[in-house]
Amino acid sequence: MGVDLPMPSVRPPDISVGPVSAHAPKPIKVVLNWGRRYSLWVFNFGLACCAIEFIAASMGRHDFMRLGVIPFAPGPRQADLMVVSGTVTDKMAPAIRRLYDQMPEPKYVISFGACSNSGGPYWDSYSVTKGVDQIIPVDVYVPGCPPRPEALLHGIIRLQEQIASERVSAQRITGRYAGSRVGSAGDVRRPLLRRGAPAGRETPTTRIPQAGDGGDR
Repeated sequence: MGVDLPMPSVRPPDISVGPVSAHAPKPIKVVLNWGRRYSLWVFNFGLACCAIEFIAASMGRHDFMRLGVIPFAPGPRQADLMVVSGTVTDKMAPAIRRLYDQMPEPKYVISFGACSNSGGPYWDSYSVTKGVDQIIPVDVYVPGCPPRPEALLHGIIRLQEQIASERVSAQRITGRYAGSRVGSAGDVRRPLLRRGAPAGRETPTTRIPQAGDGGDR
């Protein structure tokens, strides 16, 4: 007569989603960081005139592919770096957040131009977001109105330096963006200042100096 034995319980392994380098030994991290540093797939989210300067930086005269940057990723799911350029409005905020959430880890953001940094000339408009960093975390700020292509190249180099030393901003905003208006992706509420922030603007993670900088007010 056969004996029915209870089936052993099998616990599935814990699977964590995130950068592989977080679980790798230190020598392997150096190799992984080197690979990420020089193979950045860029997803350009152009909203206004600064996006033209991004296109200029990707052309033959400046050619940021020589820095290890691959422009025009097929979509956010294939991108490592999002470049936000132009005026961010409250109506566009849910779309930016949704695209950012679709990017795989590790992911980075460059805020390109005065409008995406702080609202630019339209900072006092009722429908303009006072900086894209109210929606998603930003690793490098590039000032200017509009910035020159060389400024974007400098910003990319600064980001690569951060990746090489693993000093990329660990700040990840999970707060919801909301106000009295409703966007296509759901309820959108926007405070003038991020919760817990001081009365002034928060100190940027990295800011690129630029001669005659007056557009980042």
